[in-house]
Amino acid sequence: MNSRMLALTRSGALSKIFQFAIVAAACAFGASALHAQGTAAGSATGTKIGVINVRQAIASTAEGKQAGAELQSQFAPRQSELEGLNKQINDLRSRMEAGSKLSPEEQTRLQREGETKARQLQRKQDEYQEDVNAAQGEVFDRVGRKMVDVLDRYARENGYVIILDSSSQNTPILFASTNIDVTPDIVRLYDAAYPVKAGAAAPKPAAKPATPPAQKPPQQ
Repeated sequence: MNSRMLALTRSGALSKIFQFAIVAAACAFGASALHAQGTAAGSATGTKIGVINVRQAIASTAEGKQAGAELQSQFAPRQSELEGLNKQINDLRSRMEAGSKLSPEEQTRLQREGETKARQLQRKQDEYQEDVNAAQGEVFDRVGRKMVDVLDRYARENGYVIILDSSSQNTPILFASTNIDVTPDIVRLYDAAYPVKAGAAAPKPAAKPATPPAQKPPQQ
């Protein structure tokens, strides 16, 4: 059986799409944050150095949590569609494994159907990933821009000469004491400056999909 037919999605992989920060966006924001802190350093009178996990900070804000729940609800139908296609391919594979009970014509038909569905699944999954990334990037940019302002004010008021983004691949940090981690402070200040509107309850996250059964190696 063509291995392309067995290139199935896994619920774990789909769920990981909703881990809130996108690495590329985080790197871009990290560069902006460092630039802002460089500006603040010019007017700072202290010598303090701090670190912040930008991705964690954005995801931990009330606005970030609400946006994450909204994305879960928004993309849940498409996630279910992908899982439905995945199940159809699993069913076809199971029928193919009972090949001794099928005619050669039926075997050929099932293989072609499986390959068609596998291509359809791959295309839909690529589109899904692209749209999720774009939606997450918009949220990350929206929250991140405001967080830069909070971070800049915090640095100037507390005498920091530099605050590094520990989540950015462009800012390699081998070790940082928890004593200089300002992430909780920035989350608290952000929530105070940009509270989620009262009555705008965050949607309930989509239910976590069931884990599909373990896949057997394709049989030739």
